[in-house]
Formats: sequence, structure tokens, C-alpha cells
Amino acid sequence: MGVIKVGTSSWADQSLLRSGWYPRSASTPARRLGFYASRFPLVEVDTSYYAIPVPETTQGWVAATPDDFTFDVKAFSLFTGHPTPVAVLPRDLRPAVGPSRIRRRDLPERTYDELWARFRAALDPIAAAGKLGVVMMQFPPWLVRSPAAERRIVELAQRCRPWRVGVELRHGSWFDAAAAADTLDLLRAHDLSVVCVDMPQGHPSSVPPMLTMTAEPAIVRFHGHSDAWGDGDKEDRFRYAYADDELRHWAGLLAAFAGHPDEVHVLFNNCCAGQAQRDATRLAQLLTETMLADHAVPTTS
Repeated sequence: MGVIKVGTSSWADQSLLRSGWYPRSASTPARRLGFYASRFPLVEVDTSYYAIPVPETTQGWVAATPDDFTFDVKAFSLFTGHPTPVAVLPRDLRPAVGPSRIRRRDLPERTYDELWARFRAALDPIAAAGKLGVVMMQFPPWLVRSPAAERRIVELAQRCRPWRVGVELRHGSWFDAAAAADTLDLLRAHDLSVVCVDMPQGHPSSVPPMLTMTAEPAIVRFHGHSDAWGDGDKEDRFRYAYADDELRHWAGLLAAFAGHPDEVHVLFNNCCAGQAQRDATRLAQLLTETMLADHAVPTTS
């Protein structure tokens, strides 16, 4: 029976800090991460999407967490094709002139390579401590399936090796009809974990929640089912509380699925005022109940 690690996609977003989930004693970033790690064995690092952290910061994360804690680290936005504010680049790598938001094509190759070198340097302390789960590559909803897009995914994954890589695709063309089998075959061929996403359906960015394994670990992310997904702001799109019957349904699916991969990472991304933490806690409880009822080894939580 594989291990299921349940966590959330943030431990420091402002709505969580205001929600009262942390006790007063968790008054510093290190204490908050330590408190979080006493409740969950896994977290997704979201801040690395917005800016590349320095190694001193990631070494602090390592020091604040127990030996068996796991970080799934999201790749920097520029790497996965998202327009990125120039202001978040390291000061010495910012273009002197140009637009306020840039993409890869706007940078010299040596600058792009240096950004990757600094991203890897930031992850080195986590990997050296045995706490790096995957590098999470979340691609934009406009990345349509094509041979060029497939080559791009493989090239980016190669820059992350020897670390494990998770791939979240957010355009329906990757999973339409016969394309789904080809997409999964591509990921298997390159030892990349497909990210199963629970999310609203019927939008251009919607993909079906395909609970399958293409590489270790298997990864599931919960975005919720907000009615504002299509036109709301970020907070509204992820403002969703999972009902108990939804979580029970997923507990059953995950318990049955956990016999295939060695490890499953489950991450709640409905990060709004502590809801992700509440839903993650409840799912972990239900998983333990389900797996004990089936006489299986209980999940970590």
C-alpha cells in the first residue's frame, strides 16, 4: 500500500494569516512553517512561482521542518510561459529597457540560463535534506497541445533533473478524445508525473480529473468548484469549501488508487482564509477511516 501525503498549496498567504488558523505563538515565518509542518507532512511552495527564492530562505524552510517533511516546489512563472513582471527578477538580471512584463523570448539566452541556475541553487538545500518531492510545472491555460508544446515540456523537465517533475496541463486539448492517451504516454515516456486536478468543468482551461499514474509520485490538486471560475478574480475562483460527501468520495478513490504508486501527493489549492487547511485535515481523517476499514496501512496526515 502506497503512502498518501496530504497538504495544501500555501502556508503563508495573507488570507490564511488573517484567518486565525495559526496560534499567536506562531509569530514568525519559521514558527508558522513549523506549526504547519506539525499538522501536515507536505506543502506546495507557491512563492517560487512569483519569484526565485534565495538559498538562505530555502535553508530556513529545511531547518523549520521535521526530517520527513516534503516540499513540492512550483517552477518560476517565466519558465512555464507565463508573462512575468520584470520587477520580480533578481536586480542584476533585469533588462534595462523594455516592457514591464516579459516572457522567455524577451531575455538573452545567458540570462535565462542564469535564472535556471539560481532556481536550482534555491532548491539545492531542500533536495540535499531529502525533502524535495517534485518540481511542479504548471503550464498556462493557453498552452494548446502541439508537437512544439510537447518538446517544450520535455526540455523544461530536463533542466530539472535529477529531481522529480510534476506537470499540470490546463488546456482541454491535452485530454480531448484520443489525445488523452497520447498525453499520458508522453509523460510516462519521460518519467513525468501528471497532475490530476479537481476543478470546475466546462471552461477552456478545464481538464478532467484523471486519477492515474505516469511517474512517481502521483499528484492530485484540488482547486474547488467555484461558480466564479470563469470570470472571477483569483480569490473568488478558489473560494470553495468541499462538502463532506465530496471528500468522502475522494477518500474512497484515493484509498483504492494508493495501491498503485508508492506515494501520492494530495494538495488543496482552495486557499482562502484557511479553507484549504480545513479541507485537507478532513480528507486526511476520512482517508485514515477508509483505509483502516479496509485493513490497510493508514495515510500520513
